[in-house]
Amino acid sequence: MNSGMTQISHSPTASRLNSAWIGNGNLITHGLGLGLGGEAANNSNSRKNRNNALVTIMRDRSNNRKPLQKGRNLSIEAIQTVQALKRARATSSCPLEPALETTFRRLLKLDMIAVLRELIRQNQCYLALKVFEEIQEEYWYRPQISLYAELVSLLGSNGLLEEVELLFIKLKKEPCLEPDINGFNALLEILANFNLTGLAVECFYLMKSIGCDLDKLSFKILINVLESNEEASLSTCFRLEAQKYFGQSLNFQEKGEGEGYSLSSN
Repeated sequence: MNSGMTQISHSPTASRLNSAWIGNGNLITHGLGLGLGGEAANNSNSRKNRNNALVTIMRDRSNNRKPLQKGRNLSIEAIQTVQALKRARATSSCPLEPALETTFRRLLKLDMIAVLRELIRQNQCYLALKVFEEIQEEYWYRPQISLYAELVSLLGSNGLLEEVELLFIKLKKEPCLEPDINGFNALLEILANFNLTGLAVECFYLMKSIGCDLDKLSFKILINVLESNEEASLSTCFRLEAQKYFGQSLNFQEKGEGEGYSLSSN
């Protein structure tokens, strides 16, 4: 062995140190934290621990982030508007007008519609009606039967039937209603579900007056609600009218979903 080198004992302790000779004969040890090598190992372990802690924090943040629900793509501005309106509504000393002025009226069209639908989803009857009134004042506003149907469903499910009637009066006064048969059928069925027979009949006549292409479902919904309320004379009238439309009478039978009626010849 060279004169500048010192022999290492091959004892079990020395083996566990996993020692190595480098450069000018300085001994660097690994595994037990001795000498300069031990300090380096400790520093390395400290850095690893800090990195692991950082990674853990970042993972926790991602785990806490709730996924967006399907069909709900609200912008940050829309979310903030909903929150501001709800805070103003919850605070009796805070009028709603400033919140509308500083948040809602500054939104774009799509965000306004999104705020309205979110308030409906959150069962906020008063706020939904106020926001709908604001939307009706916009230059781009065109009546959508689907929005009316959603509002009627909201009000009816909360027992606000007088408000439903007032809203329907507004609907009848709307200019340039589109003959949206799907939207009107949805509205007709909602009125029938809340047992609002009179409004259901009015809705049917409104559909006719604006040129809706009435289909079998329109008659089915109306005749069913009339017969469930023992309005036999009215039901007979609409059955006869259905016969004129389709050349056949509508016979309702108990069948599977989507087969609530059948057509049969006289």
